[in-house]
Amino acid sequence: MKVNLHIIGRNKIALVIMLVLVFVSACGRVGATQPAPAAPTQGQSVSAEPRSERNGILRVAMQPIVQADPAFISSDSEVLVANHVYDYLVDIDPASKVIPRLAVDWQIENDGLTYVFTLAEGVQFHDGSPLTAQDVVWTFNRLRDPELELPTADLYSNIADIQATGELEVTFILNQPNPFFLYDLSDNHALVLKANTQDAATKFNGTGPFKVTSYSPEDRIILEANKDYYIQDLPKLEGVEILFFNDENAAVDALRSGQVDLVMRMSTALFTSLQDEPGIYTLDIPTNGFDLVRLRSDREPGDDPRVIQAFKLATDREAILQLVQQGYGAVGRDSPIGPMYTQYYSEETPIPERDVQAARQLLSEAGYPQGLDIVLHTPDTGGRPDLAVVLKEQWAEAGINVEVSVEPESVYYGEERWLEVDLGITGWGSRPYPQFYLDVMLKCEAVWNESHFCDPEFDELTTTAGTSLDEAQQAEAYQKIQQILIERGPVIIPYFFAQFAAISDKFQGFELKPFAGRTDFRLVNLQE
Repeated sequence: MKVNLHIIGRNKIALVIMLVLVFVSACGRVGATQPAPAAPTQGQSVSAEPRSERNGILRVAMQPIVQADPAFISSDSEVLVANHVYDYLVDIDPASKVIPRLAVDWQIENDGLTYVFTLAEGVQFHDGSPLTAQDVVWTFNRLRDPELELPTADLYSNIADIQATGELEVTFILNQPNPFFLYDLSDNHALVLKANTQDAATKFNGTGPFKVTSYSPEDRIILEANKDYYIQDLPKLEGVEILFFNDENAAVDALRSGQVDLVMRMSTALFTSLQDEPGIYTLDIPTNGFDLVRLRSDREPGDDPRVIQAFKLATDREAILQLVQQGYGAVGRDSPIGPMYTQYYSEETPIPERDVQAARQLLSEAGYPQGLDIVLHTPDTGGRPDLAVVLKEQWAEAGINVEVSVEPESVYYGEERWLEVDLGITGWGSRPYPQFYLDVMLKCEAVWNESHFCDPEFDELTTTAGTSLDEAQQAEAYQKIQQILIERGPVIIPYFFAQFAAISDKFQGFELKPFAGRTDFRLVNLQE
């Protein structure tokens, strides 16, 4: 379904979303799309028929990549590259449905404890070797190996065993039911590598629709169409050039001047400036992506609950949505379970109204009668620098004196710096189900628990939500989780942002996904 929200006015966005979103599995999404040819069946095997002629090279402006091994990727640009060089076992479409990719079929057996996947025939790695079930087994055993300390170890800790039950059949056996297991298999890192790969960071040997022909870490990465791709007539492009830009303004200027064809990450102000630009097609879609403002709760000053409450009381979320996002997206409620997750989202627990005097009083009681001085760290992408400035101004009224430190995204997320700072802003991309955020960023031992939050009641509820097959029990657990985070979580989520893109109108078939890095270029081509 094609919905171009920017042409109808932001005041009508909520109505349009309600009319067009269809709840599927954990949540619903709408993708913004250019006119496109009909998509072939996902997972379709190679045909002996001649392939259609490929057309065009798409030049994309993105932030530089730091990690190239799929097991370690995190930024949108890293995910975008990996998503086109490798393939997922299963994928997620813009409406958040699980769809085939390397697996063309699957069966769920044994009361949700056994998943049997059938792989597509005729799939080859870029080095010419065939894909087998052993490659899938090796990939996921690597991702779940606790000794490797990969970010996916916790995500896949519920897997009891993975077996190659046929040349093209893989069986996963779980310790306990997981209603979101198929979504877990589509995690950004879960790209299938050739068994026993030792050099994934440099060799780029995937089964994906494009092959890496050259890579300059400071400049660009060049991809050419994989002529032996297992889905007939894909990709439709001759190639993709991903050019690295550290500055969003420079990337947008490059789009205006014709040096690049696509920009997918930009501030709201830059996006709106492009809407009347000749030759440029703009798209925006609602997402569950959010900017997380968090205070470390395991050391001063965040280890005092009164300080956390003071930060919350000093924050005006509605004003932030209007100032930073210009009304695009939705107001946040300090929980990653946003309104896109219609089955689980709740507004039963109210967000306390802004009260700067009460915030000042709490700070005084916590030992900061003259106010609190602290550094706020933020990456330089999206609207996060603007968010930091607005927070600085709002919090100053309550005696929270902030020094803003804006850092390149590659530096902020590099070497886990973002996990160490006392006060920071982190952009969390949209996911098709809410359990991901709880498991990887908020449980006591979560691999990306940047706030160092640890609450036994929260963990128990998170386990219930992530294992119960009773939808009513799940919904109740998610509601209580939202209450805990609002009342005592060391996190502020001021808004859920919209996803933006701007592309040259010379191209067709582009469909934006809520997580920009997962956007699929296989159907994009140059208009004739």
